[in-house]
Amino acid sequence: MQQQDSDSDHKQLELQTNSTKFHVLVGLTGSVAALKAPLLVTQLLEIPGVDVRVVTTDHATHFFDISEVPVCVYRDKDEWEIWTKRSDPVLHIELRRWADVLVIAPLDANTLGKIASGICDNLLTCVVRAWDTSRPLLFCPAMNTAMWNHPITAQQVATLKGFGYVEIPCIAKKLVCGEEGKGAMAEVSTIVETIKQYIQTRPPE
Repeated sequence: MQQQDSDSDHKQLELQTNSTKFHVLVGLTGSVAALKAPLLVTQLLEIPGVDVRVVTTDHATHFFDISEVPVCVYRDKDEWEIWTKRSDPVLHIELRRWADVLVIAPLDANTLGKIASGICDNLLTCVVRAWDTSRPLLFCPAMNTAMWNHPITAQQVATLKGFGYVEIPCIAKKLVCGEEGKGAMAEVSTIVETIKQYIQTRPPE
């Protein structure tokens, strides 16, 4: 138990970084496209003046190795381990304060539905529900073509855009499931270039 507390304290300290950097928070959900997380984070870290942290759902960890992500990765358990008494920080609020931009890549069908409905039952969706809407939130849908084509998907994407969130559209390709069609997450290079646009337009400190 003491080791868990030590790890949680370390993660909390990871958020106390130089405010002159641009803070990118990457959210990962349970799509196979989460396997691109190490590549996405590595390319973001190559941008001068950028600091990166990751929030992942437990299901997303099925598709990538956390040890291959070169920054601090927060999971649901960290929320509960960091908070033990009333004066302790609340992790989803601390992350919300830290981040200049949140990019959810990939955003699976399940979490898309949750966010559109206001559900906040894990660390990532709590960050989203508490998000400062004056800051950019980018989302990258990723799901099977049949799921993408379901009528509810367009409604939910429109709801998120109505909140002021920015869609980085999915693309058509042969999916891991073997089917071919629209629903694959945007290329990592596209996501990185989109984030760069927000870094370049950030007001000076």
